[in-house]
Amino acid sequence: MLPDSHAVSAVDRALVVLATLAQQGHPMTATDLVRKTGLSQSTLYRQLHALKRWGFVLEVEGRYAPGPLSLQLALGFDMASHLARQARQDMLVLAQQSQESVGLIVAVNGQAICIEMVESRQALRCSFEKGRSVPLEKGASAKCLLAHLPEAARDAALAAAHPGVPLAEPLAELSAIRKAGFAVSNGEVDAGVWGVSAPLFAMGKQAVGALTLMAPGVRIQDKHSPLIQMTVVAAARISRSLSSLIH
Repeated sequence: MLPDSHAVSAVDRALVVLATLAQQGHPMTATDLVRKTGLSQSTLYRQLHALKRWGFVLEVEGRYAPGPLSLQLALGFDMASHLARQARQDMLVLAQQSQESVGLIVAVNGQAICIEMVESRQALRCSFEKGRSVPLEKGASAKCLLAHLPEAARDAALAAAHPGVPLAEPLAELSAIRKAGFAVSNGEVDAGVWGVSAPLFAMGKQAVGALTLMAPGVRIQDKHSPLIQMTVVAAARISRSLSSLIH
């Protein structure tokens, strides 16, 4: 039996609050949450009360953050994530081969979210921390994911990122990324960081994420081509592994 519209709406509001707290990465005041979520103050406090009671949200000195039950969910995700498990070994190999950081990124609700990370062992290194998210707009990971979204989702994301702007140019860039098999960026998300991202496929042309190598731009000025090749090859290995398990 489907829940009534009021129940669905209440669940949606609670999830908006929880998702906002998760995406910000730092404790937030009620004023911050009202601004970010668009909820009224009274509605927000009702959702926070329920989330605190269940342990999904923690309040300290008037600031709110994901609570202990959210951590349990994260631990459960680590143990259950099929994609992360299948990618981990090849990520370790790529990080060792390149001596740079390697991330596993997925697209969720207009965000590029890092679900697994292998850090470089070099003192000067770049990382897209596990759990961090950025809008699905700039950077190698975001563009790679965006290029392989279903057409309707891709166009909606582009329209949201470029309101009132003709989409011919970004669509052409994404088409070029699909043809090349990888996306490259330099300083688009974090200053001084170069990155290359290749898509991961579970079966056929269904993209399920992106494998991203990231490095300080000053260190790899003459290494772009081999690093791109390493990343594309590693992504292909992961894709074959995913496809073989499905079949």
